[in-house]
Amino acid sequence: MACLGGALAGLLGAGRAAEALDRKDVLEQMRNSRPADRQVLVQEPDAAGTRTIGIYAIQRDPMNPDLRRYSLWEETPTDLNVYVESVRCAPTQPLRVKRTGGAVYVRTLNPGGPIHATNREDHLIWWAACVPDVAGSDPATLRQKALDLGYSTLIPERQEQLPALAP
Repeated sequence: MACLGGALAGLLGAGRAAEALDRKDVLEQMRNSRPADRQVLVQEPDAAGTRTIGIYAIQRDPMNPDLRRYSLWEETPTDLNVYVESVRCAPTQPLRVKRTGGAVYVRTLNPGGPIHATNREDHLIWWAACVPDVAGSDPATLRQKALDLGYSTLIPERQEQLPALAP
């Protein structure tokens, strides 16, 4: 195995090996500087360890009190990404706007409605941004809270995918 690693390093060249080491160092430095106000919402097994998603820097939009902007910290053993996203907390049209490198996803949510594997993350993030006192709670248990806040719990969930804007 050592011979294979040495041969691979020789093929890649010293420059690439240094880049890999630099990337590892940068990831470690980033992990050591996690935001103090970050709240972990998801911790789940990943191929190489654990995937963690946390939310921080939640801010109300000064022009629209139903909008929140926040940063999302997504960490895996091999990568770390920070996204700036937003949610709309209005009872008539709650949604999450998720950005990735290749697309923007506009997801209409149904707070208090059914929760399953494909919408759990959206709901965890929405509740943390819109109703911070229940952040981290299982969204499947928040039906009554949603009703108390004026959500119908009957909104059809859907997703629109838009191309990401060029940087």
